[in-house]
Amino acid sequence: MKSVHIPLSLLRILGVCALLVLPVPSGADEAENQIKYRQAVMKAIGGHMGASSLIVRGKVSHRDQLKVHANGLLSLSRDIAGLFPEGSDFGETEAREIIWEKWDDFRKAADESKAGIENFVRVVETGGDSDLAAAFRRVGKGCRGCHEDFRQKDE
Repeated sequence: MKSVHIPLSLLRILGVCALLVLPVPSGADEAENQIKYRQAVMKAIGGHMGASSLIVRGKVSHRDQLKVHANGLLSLSRDIAGLFPEGSDFGETEAREIIWEKWDDFRKAADESKAGIENFVRVVETGGDSDLAAAFRRVGKGCRGCHEDFRQKDE
């Protein structure tokens, strides 16, 4: 079998051409997409909160799944403030401008909410049913704190 010699300059040109035809993700961090992502994450948090509430209040007998929901809340809340990048304060969003005007207050509220979730996870993992309702109320209080101050009121 005979080997074919391709000049290095031709390989470079082919390499550049290949890069030009590769799909380039456009709009990956556009504000509209950030808003949609934030809303999807918040909806997922709401789903875990709703399911957890039903379990904690004894409305359903899925105690074995509470750890899944608690850890889901924790995973999704690791960086709540990061879901609100500068420039994502317009359009179809319930986020109030005060988030960006009082960023330190917002970050503190988000961190307090996360601390409540971390406590809830600890209680769930240790099986402390006597502390479960109180730990879950703390999570709800953290969520309400952000929503009351930094989210548009539903009309």
